Amino acid sequence: MAALTDGARDVLLEPEVTLCYNENIDQIRHDEYPMLKEIVYLDHASTTLYPKSLIERSSNELTHNLFGNPHSNSSSSQLSTRRIDDVRLRALRFFGASPDDFGLVFVANATAGIKLVAECFREQEGGFWYGYHRDAHTSLIGVREHAAEHRCFGEDEEIEQWLQEESNSGPAPHHTRVRLFAYPAQSNLNGRRLPLSWSSRLRCSNQSRNGRVYSLLDAAALVSTSPLDLSDTSEAPDFTVFSFYKIFGFPDLGALIFRKESSFPLSRRRYFGGGTVEMVTCMTESWHIKKQDNLHEQLEDGTLPVHSIIALNSAFEVFNETFGSLKHVSSHASFLANRLYHHLSSVRHPNGLPVCVVYKDPKSSYTDSSLQGPILALNLRNSKGEWISNTEIEKLAAIRNIHFRSGGLCNPGGVASYLSLAPWEMKRNFSAGQRCGNENDILGGKPTGVIRLSLGATSNIHDITVFVQFIEEFFVEHHHSSEPTSNLLRGTPNFYVETITIFPIKSCGGWQVPPSLRWDIRPEGLAWDREWCLVHQGTRAALSQKRVPRMALLRPTLDLKSGLLRVRYDGPHSPLVLNEITVPLSADPSPFQDPATKGIRTCSSSRVCGDAVSAHIYASSDIAAFFTATLSTPSTLARFPSGSYGRYSKLHLKSQHQSRSSPSAATLSIPGAFPPTPPPSPPPLPILLSNESPILAISRSSLNKLNKLIPTTPALASVFRANLVLAQTKPAPELPYDEDNWSALRLQTRSLVGNDKEETDYIDLDVLGPCRRCQMICIDQKTAEHTEEPFVTLAKTRRKEGEGSKVFFGVHCALATRSAEEGREADDGKSATIGVGDGVMPVKKGEGDED
Repeated sequence: MAALTDGARDVLLEPEVTLCYNENIDQIRHDEYPMLKEIVYLDHASTTLYPKSLIERSSNELTHNLFGNPHSNSSSSQLSTRRIDDVRLRALRFFGASPDDFGLVFVANATAGIKLVAECFREQEGGFWYGYHRDAHTSLIGVREHAAEHRCFGEDEEIEQWLQEESNSGPAPHHTRVRLFAYPAQSNLNGRRLPLSWSSRLRCSNQSRNGRVYSLLDAAALVSTSPLDLSDTSEAPDFTVFSFYKIFGFPDLGALIFRKESSFPLSRRRYFGGGTVEMVTCMTESWHIKKQDNLHEQLEDGTLPVHSIIALNSAFEVFNETFGSLKHVSSHASFLANRLYHHLSSVRHPNGLPVCVVYKDPKSSYTDSSLQGPILALNLRNSKGEWISNTEIEKLAAIRNIHFRSGGLCNPGGVASYLSLAPWEMKRNFSAGQRCGNENDILGGKPTGVIRLSLGATSNIHDITVFVQFIEEFFVEHHHSSEPTSNLLRGTPNFYVETITIFPIKSCGGWQVPPSLRWDIRPEGLAWDREWCLVHQGTRAALSQKRVPRMALLRPTLDLKSGLLRVRYDGPHSPLVLNEITVPLSADPSPFQDPATKGIRTCSSSRVCGDAVSAHIYASSDIAAFFTATLSTPSTLARFPSGSYGRYSKLHLKSQHQSRSSPSAATLSIPGAFPPTPPPSPPPLPILLSNESPILAISRSSLNKLNKLIPTTPALASVFRANLVLAQTKPAPELPYDEDNWSALRLQTRSLVGNDKEETDYIDLDVLGPCRRCQMICIDQKTAEHTEEPFVTLAKTRRKEGEGSKVFFGVHCALATRSAEEGREADDGKSATIGVGDGVMPVKKGEGDED
């Protein structure tokens, strides 16, 4: 690795007492984890992966035994009961917990365990006080909504001081509220490990001697790669929650382990479910008797997930046979985390600035597994110190089959602390559109989340090597020669419209407008462009090629003579599927009428790029069957007809559009007004179902330049899904990426008037900004197969500084307000049109239109 010095390499290879690499891991991966072939998986903190033999063994167990409902008395039911009891005991012993001192409640996951504890404490007389650590997972923070009082501890020192105060104070009055203190054993954000001793110190305080203070430990992140010893009841937390799938990968199951001496609050829960009571009356009298033998019987509502619990026994067996113990996993994962940390810390730009900013607690060390788990949280900077968008990093990682998690990671306190985000900044970010999982990852000059790399039992050195090489390849900046800029001639078309493509159904194939046709251009875009979409029958969310690549094989055609939209599937067919479906282009509402109610099927919950839209759903079962069968996804067709405004160009594009549409960048000054009056804002730009703008254009010259750099098969214009491909007039030399400097386009259009006389007219388009690209351009529009190009080459050559290092190709456009108004107000009713061959005169940024 070019960016790693020999000295750093020597440090990494020094033997560590507590760090030891599992030399058998490559063979284990080959035998047990076929899903990892050509995959770099760095998301073990979300869930580790399940071995092949675990699935085979648990499947064999279920197919050779009959397991009944444990609430019955049949032999199959009794078998289930015995197996559940055995697995419960094995789970306790896995953590060194004696069944004499501890109980275990099976729950869905760690969050369900936290929720159960919260519900029990909510029933305490007078409510309860709740304290939690800043690094708590969202699920721990949510408990505060049940509490009468709550406090967030921002630093470890605050807790130390609080514990000291608790220890020095006298016995608590009996009327004092019950207290619950919760914290994570390990931060799920950056792997920092918190003191396990807090639970025992709290118990030893004078306050807790009255049995009024309890501890809740979220061990989910910790036990995924580290042992947790509960053998000493005096040191153990009162309540411990975790998820088994984070340890074994399967089954999807969690548990709450409680100290029996601390179980009183759990017994106060009022709700009771099936299987938790001995008797219930509900007619003239209302009373019930809870089961008394074991507390877990009162808390496990309904029928337990029998088959998952039985599979858990196989998980214990396979884990022990494969990895030996969590101690061995911890040693292995910590070795790799230390190696990865030092590698990434050594990667620098040519000017010496570090590429990676790793968020590590000052007291933590990757050589000490008692202080630090095998997790790295980081962000990247370019050579100017500007943040790189995590979304852009994820796009490239997806192409290279590298899996990790990014964002806020359900750890709001940790994110706010490490990224220095004040509450007012988080409110501002929310108002600016930041939401969980969206692409607003740099706001106000700060990142809103992190990249998390988490290692586990199946991680190996190859994973580390590939990821560091990935960072070096794409994010260590190397200087590229700048492209020549043009000296455009006024009044002379420098470009012409090479092709016009309409995408009637969002994210499906395109239809090229014949050269002989003039095509209407409207404020919301080209006529019939992205007026339809495919929606999931369950969620009503619009589908896209990112998740359903086979959509590229759906070929819509506009049959203007018949007034129909025809859709053909150009892929393998099932004999039960129609070769083609048709829907009318007209606004006839009958295709949307429900046969039963005769009402229009309108879905207001459909979402397109995060926007809620009210779409009309086609009622035909044949249409739904056609798309469901061809895509192997329960889907159907919906329409968002032209004129159904409600969606507008994205905020970052509107701001650019507004700044260009104003007379000047300066504010207007009206005499007597103070402060200066800002310029009037133009109306928002309407769009139908396009992602960001009414029209997308690319330059043929830019595509030619890109293809010269692609080492494999050249990219076709179709992968960029542009409405307009603009080519330069000859013999002018090619000017790739000249569109970066455009602020507007003047189209010289032609139309025939009386006696075949040709009339020349002009239409203006505003250039709104560059088009941000994602890995969807790597889907071959003819085969629906994934490739690495052209996104990989674009990422190396077209990343823009000051934009979160986003990758751009092509420009967003819209019909200029002046052209739109002229088209609407023309006496002859003509609308603005465009055709193949029309001349195009770009206007450079900073230039005015003097004509």
